[in-house]
Amino acid sequence: MVPFDFQSRTRIVFGPDRIDSLGELAAELGARRALVVSDPGIVASGHTERGMRSLQTAHVESHLFADVRENPTTDEVDAGLKVAQRYDVELLIGLGGGSAMDCAKGINFLFSNGGRMQDYWGVGKALKPMLPMIAVPTTAGTGSETQSFALISDARTKAKMACGDKKAACRVAVLDPKLTLSQPQRVTALTGIDAIAHALETYVTTRRNPASLAFSREAWQLLATNFATVLQQPQDLEARSGMQLGACFAGLAIENSMLGATHALANPLTAEYGIAHGLAIGILLPHVIRFNGRDVDSWYIELLEVCVAPGLPTVGSGVAGLADFVQSLVPLAGLPVRLRECGVDERRLEQLAASAAKQWTASFNPRRVSEPELLEIYRQAY
Repeated sequence: MVPFDFQSRTRIVFGPDRIDSLGELAAELGARRALVVSDPGIVASGHTERGMRSLQTAHVESHLFADVRENPTTDEVDAGLKVAQRYDVELLIGLGGGSAMDCAKGINFLFSNGGRMQDYWGVGKALKPMLPMIAVPTTAGTGSETQSFALISDARTKAKMACGDKKAACRVAVLDPKLTLSQPQRVTALTGIDAIAHALETYVTTRRNPASLAFSREAWQLLATNFATVLQQPQDLEARSGMQLGACFAGLAIENSMLGATHALANPLTAEYGIAHGLAIGILLPHVIRFNGRDVDSWYIELLEVCVAPGLPTVGSGVAGLADFVQSLVPLAGLPVRLRECGVDERRLEQLAASAAKQWTASFNPRRVSEPELLEIYRQAY
């Protein structure tokens, strides 16, 4: 068995309307001043105001930074840092999707340790303690609430930097499935596919271990059986709950086993073409499953047993069956299934493969990948 060191750093508070306990949870951490990091869409939905109202009730002074966009950049982190410094905050709250949570973590790195975001690209580069953080995810996707990594893009080079440090893990994750009811269907689809990829990739990485597998299995079961329902019946709170818990558990799996080639291949597409992360993942994941299946077919087949539920496509057998099942979820969500449909220039596939080979997650793929293998996967997905 692979050695591991599992320590739960994040308290998980789950249930409908739990956002109303945000102030109480902040007060328990001893905070008097908090910065809430959110985005314009979440502010418009009323979720941000509701969270800040709970903070006010608990006598926690709160300030808002809501200029976060999808795939946050160093520019947004720097802008949020100025707000945090202006009010000398004692707590950071990421309220929104993965972008809001990652931006909050990025602000925390700089507020607590100084320097530039680029200084923390990699693992364990924060030398000083960091502020406590609370995550309130409003999507069921990234699982950032239970991870110690912030994904921040360099505003100049467009490089997507994974900045990880155990001190950056959130102290509390507030999972309120009612917050996900307001998601547009496209957001539900893109974040859901990303979470499904997290469950599948963590199940087969070179760092898989008994702890990570427990989270990967439960995440996969929750996600695979509820994804179709949240698309077809978006107000089904039970299905929304399953997706949110599944995404959270997949985040815990990532924290303990990392990701693989699918994410390595997806990141350059987002950086170079602006393709939504979940869309890139959905197109590439089936082809990575087929590629990896040569070496880890038995592991993938173990997951097929739970791919039977009302509303789900018919499942075939073996690795091909799992890959076909995943591929069928993409059009079910109304998304394209080929890179050519997303405006990708076939002549640039070699350049994209070179970029993918430099991605950290590629090193954890169960079957070795370098530029030639990654290029072939791109071509199959084209």
